[in-house]
Amino acid sequence: MLHEPEPTIALCSDATKRFLLAAKVAEITVLEQLSSNCRIVIAVRELIHELQKERGASNIFLASKGERYGRERMQYVTASEQAESMLKSQLKALYLTDEIITGNPRLLSSITLAMQATDYLPRLREQVSKQQLTPLESTRAYSRLVASLLTVIFEAADIASDPTITRLLVALFNFMQAKEYAGQERAWGAIGFAETHFDARLCEKLTALQQAQDQHFSIFSEFSCEPHKDALDALNKSPATINITQLRNMIAQLSDGSPIAGEISEVWFDVATRRIDAMQTIEVALTEALTQQANNKVAEAKHEMANHQQLLTRFNDEHATDGSPLTLLFDPSMPGLAEDTKEDENKTLSLSEQTKTLSAHRSFYDLLRSQAQHIEDMGRELEEAKRAIQDQKLISRAKLVVMEQFELSENTAYRRLQKQAMSENTTIAAIAAKIVNIAAKSAQRPSANGPRKR
Repeated sequence: MLHEPEPTIALCSDATKRFLLAAKVAEITVLEQLSSNCRIVIAVRELIHELQKERGASNIFLASKGERYGRERMQYVTASEQAESMLKSQLKALYLTDEIITGNPRLLSSITLAMQATDYLPRLREQVSKQQLTPLESTRAYSRLVASLLTVIFEAADIASDPTITRLLVALFNFMQAKEYAGQERAWGAIGFAETHFDARLCEKLTALQQAQDQHFSIFSEFSCEPHKDALDALNKSPATINITQLRNMIAQLSDGSPIAGEISEVWFDVATRRIDAMQTIEVALTEALTQQANNKVAEAKHEMANHQQLLTRFNDEHATDGSPLTLLFDPSMPGLAEDTKEDENKTLSLSEQTKTLSAHRSFYDLLRSQAQHIEDMGRELEEAKRAIQDQKLISRAKLVVMEQFELSENTAYRRLQKQAMSENTTIAAIAAKIVNIAAKSAQRPSANGPRKR
């Protein structure tokens, strides 16, 4: 009696194979875009660094009525123009082409705002040269421009899809934000020295900037690697930091408005610049690590893609004769009915026993599960990496609520959040979340007395 051959079952449809590869192609595309964004981040970092020096020199020039730092200022202007040209050239090459734009809309929007601000830099520089601005007006204008450029870094971190790169971007953003506050401290200190006196309000401003630096350095340390944390520790023990601490103590003693020689403004600027230049060295190391990591991720994904293609070719002509191949339908480790519990071992064969004769099926299904698990793991790690970004957004929103409700400046509002967090022995982000939630609930409740009068 002849036995009919057992039916064969194709391992997977052509569509399944194509979707498996399409998922990997999509991952590679996202990583290549992320790598491009990292190159933009480096160019933004360079421009910010040059603008920070230009801002400080402009302050001394204005506060001294044009008597000091005129030549140095123009050197910084030239360096800023070169960095701006490099950034715009890279942005055009990446985004303003005839090809379909695939950039994130939020990132592109932040770039647009920053570029609009740089369009007015020539006018700002002309006003400084003609001494048509006060040092405070100049400082605010430059600081707004730097803030818009830092937003580009922030958005690049927020949209990054790889957890390792996201952590590096979070570390970089917070380090650059701390460096920006150091730059603002240099600018405000230059104003006080050049005007030959400090007052209580200016001293309070400088103290707030020092505290803000410490806050962002703390977040940087949480998300950065050991070599970069060691570099910051070395900076904190360096002669530049020791010297800036001595000058900070001197400023604190001058809060009563006592006169001081204007020539010290150049000493202050040079000492603060040495410290900030040392920070720039750490920034460069961070961005080099970022670029290397992005390139590695792209190379790894392409290698996995090639491996997938080889495996699919090998699986192509293989069939299984068992009626229950290992797939999503017969994998006991996958969730099924809501009331499912761990099945009795006597009722269900173990996974290995089920698949002893299904090596081809097991290999292909493992490939599918491995890719799905890879994406799931990335999502979980990414969520943790972006915690600091969400905290930053909450703090920014809470500051706006406090500023509007109590008519406070941004720094005063932030210090109020700090004090509240200390009194409740919690984080600033936790206090910010409470404030934002209360504000949202208040906005939803109809007012019995109509709009609040200010």
